[in-house]
Amino acid sequence: MKALLSKAVGGPETLVLEDVPEPVAEPGWAVIEVKACGINFPDVLMIEDKYQFKPPRPYAPGGEMAGVVKSVGAGVANVKPGDRVLGACSYGGMAEQVAVEAWRLVQIPDAMPFDEASALLLTYGTSYYALKHRGHMQPGESLLVLGAAGGVGLAAVELGKAMGARVIGAVSSETKAEVVKARGADAMVVYPRGPFDRDGQKALAELFKTACGADGANLVYDAVGGDYAEAALRSMAWEGRFLVIGFPAGIPRIPLNLALLKGCDIVGVFWGASVTRDPARHAEDVKALLAFYEQGRIRPYVSEHFPLARGGEAIARLGAREALGKVVVMIE
Repeated sequence: MKALLSKAVGGPETLVLEDVPEPVAEPGWAVIEVKACGINFPDVLMIEDKYQFKPPRPYAPGGEMAGVVKSVGAGVANVKPGDRVLGACSYGGMAEQVAVEAWRLVQIPDAMPFDEASALLLTYGTSYYALKHRGHMQPGESLLVLGAAGGVGLAAVELGKAMGARVIGAVSSETKAEVVKARGADAMVVYPRGPFDRDGQKALAELFKTACGADGANLVYDAVGGDYAEAALRSMAWEGRFLVIGFPAGIPRIPLNLALLKGCDIVGVFWGASVTRDPARHAEDVKALLAFYEQGRIRPYVSEHFPLARGGEAIARLGAREALGKVVVMIE
């Protein structure tokens, strides 16, 4: 079978398409014929050895996929050959087949396309875990989403609306703003590209404060980091929750006196670890997400499709912060 492999530390241009042995379904595992692989920012970091988890090489990137169950190992009861499924696999998704622990697989509705299924789990899973379990968001609260046009950002916008929040999307261009508004955001901020000096940070904070209103944002969903984080924290409401999602603009250095003055919480969101630590809660969350999908309240926005041989280009799109919504690699 074909797989797009990382054999050496480096950027997307280092990936190579090669023939590799087909996987075997060990006890508790299933082999999936992959139809689509969603690309996420960890894929950018992982091939450069900048992620907290470093798979042994050679390996195929791709932490979420959708496809058809080919075979199952002993003891597997939740899926069977022929089932249409989505699942998280940490890595290995950019291949014609992948072996996955069966508990990580979820059957998908017959009407759900594979590309949308492959774009659901990591982004909406992260955002739902962030808003519900880490942010304890309540209906009527205000939610400021940084990087709102990206995969997790758009998911946070849609879920925020589905869960009853007033959503303010923050993006870097008018084109991105149009996409986010179409997904339900109540207000928008178009911010300049950083980095910023002190005057630039103050101006950015004023943009956020104006959009959030006099009371500020009850929750900030920060999927950007860098100089944007401190400016967003300055726009928070009293006893708000600042959700730390990711750092494509760099890891910020936040003055902790701001947390004191705002009486706010700075909350880490590590969805992958939460899934492993509490799989039962994860299963309930996935059920809730699929219910939202079937009700038409969320729908992954797939902006681009790439064939497996060009999977490196898909990863490069995220690395350059050029992608809108999700980019998906299709495997024929």
